[in-house]
Amino acid sequence: MSRPMRYDEGTDVSTEQVLKSHEVPWESFTSLRLISDRDAQLIRKYDKRKRDTQAELLEQNGPAYCEAFLNVLRNVTKEEAVQYVLALIDDMLSVDPTRAQLFHQESDMHLANLPDPYGIFLRLLNKTDWFTQAKAAKTLTAILEARPDKEPFTTEDGAPNGSAVPEGVDHAMKTFIEWLCSQLRRPFNPTHSVPAAIHCLSRLLRERSVRVLFQRVPGSVQLLAPLLRSNASVAAPNQQLLYETGMCVWQLTFYEQAAEAMGSSGVVQGLVDMARQATKEKVMRVAMLALRNLLTNDKLQLGPEMVEAGLPKVVQQRITQTKEDEELTGALDSLDVSLKENIQLLSSFEKYKKEVLGDSLDWTPMHTSQQFWKENVEKFEEKDFQILRVLLKLLEASRETRTLAVGCHDLGMFITNHPHGRSIVTGNVRSEQHVAYSGSVCTEPDDGFLGLICL
Repeated sequence: MSRPMRYDEGTDVSTEQVLKSHEVPWESFTSLRLISDRDAQLIRKYDKRKRDTQAELLEQNGPAYCEAFLNVLRNVTKEEAVQYVLALIDDMLSVDPTRAQLFHQESDMHLANLPDPYGIFLRLLNKTDWFTQAKAAKTLTAILEARPDKEPFTTEDGAPNGSAVPEGVDHAMKTFIEWLCSQLRRPFNPTHSVPAAIHCLSRLLRERSVRVLFQRVPGSVQLLAPLLRSNASVAAPNQQLLYETGMCVWQLTFYEQAAEAMGSSGVVQGLVDMARQATKEKVMRVAMLALRNLLTNDKLQLGPEMVEAGLPKVVQQRITQTKEDEELTGALDSLDVSLKENIQLLSSFEKYKKEVLGDSLDWTPMHTSQQFWKENVEKFEEKDFQILRVLLKLLEASRETRTLAVGCHDLGMFITNHPHGRSIVTGNVRSEQHVAYSGSVCTEPDDGFLGLICL
């Protein structure tokens, strides 16, 4: 028996290479009673045949062949034999993915001890060679997708569902999702683990209840944003990895809790970079659809972040390039309208930020506009109240009378319009000293009052 090839040793082994290079002594496994004579006969009858012949055999008794494959994977530990059977299954499913349904059907052999495909492939995920891990993950994804009579795994609030979900399936999906997340955190294979895990997730997250399971894994949703940003920022990004990562994000935008977690994880910048860098329409399309879902979620308030990330320019460029895809055109038009509205709201606050950061304040209309403060007071929370802290420092350091007067007024407006304004301002260790001092040095009419209302 030849020495097994291993991904983790630096060799990228394909299914075709394994099928060509491996010679498995099935008779030795039957003599050791690891597999039955019938299992060995079925495998020999199927192995090395033309695709047409294999298709006919599967049509005649597909479940029996799948049971034979599973019996080898369950009972045989020889790495080369395990790899070979995984390659046979991978090749079988690559020709026709619907054949995964065969693993859910019982053959006419009436076995007393039917092999459990979920348990077998979950166990193989813990093997120490990447080929076995990769093919086990890919096959398990196909089998989970193909299961009949799908039932939700969890209720909307994350509690166990009362409907008839088989315990084995429930455990398999949860365990598999956790394993996929672990590959995103600490890849077993530095080159292949992340793309393989994302591929599986992009398929499994089509189910609404799987999105719930994924979101319940601590830190899972936050894993996607760095992956998007790092891949989209390189000179020649992996377009397929971008697409499948975008698919994961887009599908998760339909689940409120996951969308909220993504909104605070920096996923917006990654999606904008993805839309900007996309060389394939499907990549740009999924990025724009995800951004539209996030933007139209009023609870997230991500419009300003999208404007700052440069999305309006990207949308304008893509509108001129997209004509035939009605869904994409609709998404782009919707984004364009919403972003223009956000630009109008942002413009005055951006101007205000620039003025505060410039260390000098004047009585421009936005300081005295009630509408400005009502519409923009929440924007002071950005970057841990950065602008508010700069304003407080300005009140401490400035000796310019008008700047002090306007600054005191602005603090008062913030306290008046923000639901927690007073506690936020006074929570700063020295803020009361800033305001009291500023009020005492103001000489303009009503400046003393402006300082006092801050307290």
